[in-house]
Amino acid sequence: MKLASFRIGGRSAYGIVSGGGVIDAARRLASEFPTLRTVLAADALDRLHALADAAPDYTLDEIAFDIPIPEPSKIICIGRNYRGHLAEAGMKLPDKPSVFIRTLESFVPHAAPIIRPQASTDYDFEGELCLVIGRTARHVARQDALSHIAGYTCMNEACLRDFQFTHSLTVGKNFYRSGSIGPWMTTADAIPDPTQMMLRTHLNGVEVQHTQTDDLIFDIPEIIRYLSVLLPLNPGDIIATGTPEGVGFARTPPLWLKPGDVVEVDISGIGTLRNQVIDEA
Repeated sequence: MKLASFRIGGRSAYGIVSGGGVIDAARRLASEFPTLRTVLAADALDRLHALADAAPDYTLDEIAFDIPIPEPSKIICIGRNYRGHLAEAGMKLPDKPSVFIRTLESFVPHAAPIIRPQASTDYDFEGELCLVIGRTARHVARQDALSHIAGYTCMNEACLRDFQFTHSLTVGKNFYRSGSIGPWMTTADAIPDPTQMMLRTHLNGVEVQHTQTDDLIFDIPEIIRYLSVLLPLNPGDIIATGTPEGVGFARTPPLWLKPGDVVEVDISGIGTLRNQVIDEA
């Protein structure tokens, strides 16, 4: 089941993506569950499954997508987590996950423009698989970790490389509306093995990243186990698992994003996140 958050007629909503359209679950369940995050917090995905055979209320062209969970309590990213990416960057395998936080304001949804900041032209793409927490996770054992996942989505964890390397990782990764998440969340029951997904990033129709998710250094159970030691993971939290090889800064010459470029992150079993690059006004 694919679940999207969106806007229609000035109203925020969420629903089930089905047959080229979307079933407006918010219209039916808003009195109990005003947002998709509240559905997850109540462990009520079965209520959405019960609506999955309804006819779509809108076509996908009629809605404006929002980030799948528009109000996550946190967005956590794991860096340096694909063997191929470390090899292209000349980095050593890490002993522990590299963890940083991104703000919600640094992201836009599917089909919205991503912004190349005024501060630099060293603007790079990073296709990533994200997981969405469904049940609170704290001090979780590896063998129980996947049961805390509600679903999966795509991210373009785009960043400014010069600021990342000369200022700090957090600075380079948090420019306003520089990255994207979406288009929707595919529920975990539809993806029994997240190590067998194929991630592809295309820039203007040309494939620039192509990797199976089994190349992760720290796999998804280990990411959840590790993070749950640090802090509670709450329903709706978004966790990005890292980017594979093929990024722009590791190429000769570097391949930087520029206005007019179209970036697509496609992950098997989920869908395609698509955004066009514009310059900051």
